[in-house]
This record gives sequence, structure tokens and C-alpha cells, in this order.
Amino acid sequence: MLGFLLRLLPFWVREPLLIVVGSVLGLRIMYLAVHDHDRVAAGLGTVFLVFTAIRVHVVIRALRARRNPSPAGSGDAGGDTGGSAGGGAGLVAGGVVAQPQAQAQPQPQAPAQAQAQAQAQVGILPRPSPAVPEKEPNAWGQAAAALALFGALAVALWAGPRFMPSEDNTPQPPSCSDGSHEELPKVYQDTPRPVTGEELCKVLNRADLAALLGTPGETASTVSSTNNTAPLTDEKVAQPEASVTFDTYTVNVSATYNELTIDQYVQLMKFGEETDVKRLKVLGRPAVLSSAHTMRFEIDLGSSGSGGPVEEGPLARSVSVALDRGDRGGYCDISVWSTSGTLPNDSVLLELVEKVLPGIPERPAR
Repeated sequence: MLGFLLRLLPFWVREPLLIVVGSVLGLRIMYLAVHDHDRVAAGLGTVFLVFTAIRVHVVIRALRARRNPSPAGSGDAGGDTGGSAGGGAGLVAGGVVAQPQAQAQPQPQAPAQAQAQAQAQVGILPRPSPAVPEKEPNAWGQAAAALALFGALAVALWAGPRFMPSEDNTPQPPSCSDGSHEELPKVYQDTPRPVTGEELCKVLNRADLAALLGTPGETASTVSSTNNTAPLTDEKVAQPEASVTFDTYTVNVSATYNELTIDQYVQLMKFGEETDVKRLKVLGRPAVLSSAHTMRFEIDLGSSGSGGPVEEGPLARSVSVALDRGDRGGYCDISVWSTSGTLPNDSVLLELVEKVLPGIPERPAR
């Protein structure tokens, strides 16, 4: 189809267009071939450049032919004119001499009438008129039209991906919303309403989360969120949670809407004989940095439906921050752990907390 359309184009539109397209594609393919050390691409680029060189040679020959027309046409025209004149004279002589012999003798005519008849017989041969040269198309106009056509094609190729749907088959990172909307516990309907797990997930699942963790080349493998309530509270304390898992680290954020302050939380840590505890402030809020082991357990999905024993999981580094600057109760935990046991530096974790925390609304005064 494309070849048929190209054959319909005039010479001075088709050839410049082929030269421009061939040179652009040839140079681009040759650049990629040199960059990637691809011999097949180098051969293909050579084919395009040779094709372009042939088209350039054809255009140069056409331009030379236009500037230096062949003088053979004028000589042929002179010979044709002479031949026509000679033939006309022969016809005139034949017209004057040849008379029908079987007819009766002509009636005598007046001298003026005979002269008019002779003039009429001679005048039947028209005088040859000079040939009108055919108007040739403007080469510069056609070249400008070719460049305009190529520009329109280039704009269409450039703007096409912006307006046409992409067919990129690259796997996209998981989303926080899985399409299912579970019924929220009654405590999430209180005023002021606690943040939901999906909202925490959207705050945590940042585009630069892997870069903040020091692993910029990784993509999240799983994303999850829940609208839990704190245990042993008869579903009266909201405790939403969200997690994002990478190949190296897993990041978890949760918010607990109870009456426990950071000071009381630190006292409980000391009562549990935890030593790796450091008090600090994050964005003006009281906070504490601590370490604790996660819990690991397995669930048997077979017919028995029983689960294995709860085991100690990898060590997690956590920052617990008060839900408001006045530390009137409630806190937010942001934790990072790895199955390999490695942990990021505390400075990396604190930078991550400073990026995520502003997206979690402060708990208003009650």
C-alpha cells in the first residue's frame, strides 16, 4: 500500500522524501549498530544509506537534464518542417495537374472566377504553426511540498504516542486498591474519622520509596492494606495498617488510635528490658526509635486448615511517632525489615519517616 502511494507522487515530491527518510533511518540504525555492536543492524543501516545514495544520484541526473536540454529536438523539428513543406508543394502540384479525364470538357469560366478557384485550391494547405512548449512543473515547489509532507509525517510520528493508547507490556507496580471494598468496622465511622488502611497504603506506596531505602532499581512486588482494630479492645480502637514489599526490604506503617502517649510507650519498652531505644523528635512530634523481632507463622491451606507454630521473624527497626504534636494519645509506627537480616541506617529510616509522616493527618484535639 505504501509503495502504491509513493508511485502516485510526482518525481520531485517522491525522491526528496525518500532521500530524507532513508538518510534519517540509515544514520539512526548505524548509530544503534555501533553503540550495541550489532552486525545485523549495521548491514540494515548500510542498505538504507546505499539506497539513499542511489536516489541522490537520480535526482542529480534529473537536475542536470533540466539545466542542459538536448539540442536534437530543434533539428528534428526543422526536418519535419521541411518535409511538410515539400509534401505540401507536391500535393499542390498534384492538385493543380491531376484532373479527371472521363468528365466532359469544362465550361468556359471568367478570368476572375478561374483565379479565385486556383487560389482556393492552393489555400487548402494550412501553414504549419510553431509547437507550443509544454509547461514543466516547478521543481522548487515540488521540493518544498516534499519537505512539508515529511514534516507532517514527523509531527504525526512524534505526537502519535502522546494521544494513542500505549501497548507497553512492562509489568506495572501493584496498586493499593484491589477493587474490593470491605465493610469498615464501626469505629472507622467515628468523628473525627481514623485514617483507613487504603489511605495509609497510598501515602506509603510512593514512586521514590525504593530510592529512599537505598535500592532505586527495585519495584514493589506486593502491596497490602487492612482496616484492623487493636486486639483486646472490643473493636473500639482503630489500627489500620499498610505494607509494601521489595526484593530487599519490607516497609510497614500502622496507626493506633488509643490513649497511649509516647512517654508511656517508652516506659513500657523499659519495662520489657529493651535496650536499643532512642527518644527523638520528628517534624516537631515526640518519637522513639527502637528494634524488635517480627513474628512469623505458616498457615496450612490443606484440608486440616491448621497453622504451624508462631516463630521469631527477622529483626525490624521502627520509628513510633505521636499522632499529634501535643502527644495526647495515639501513635504511628513505621517499620523496615529484611528477610536477609540487613537493615538500612537509622538516617535512611528517619528520612523515610519525614517523607511519609506528612501524609498521615494529625489527630485533632478532643
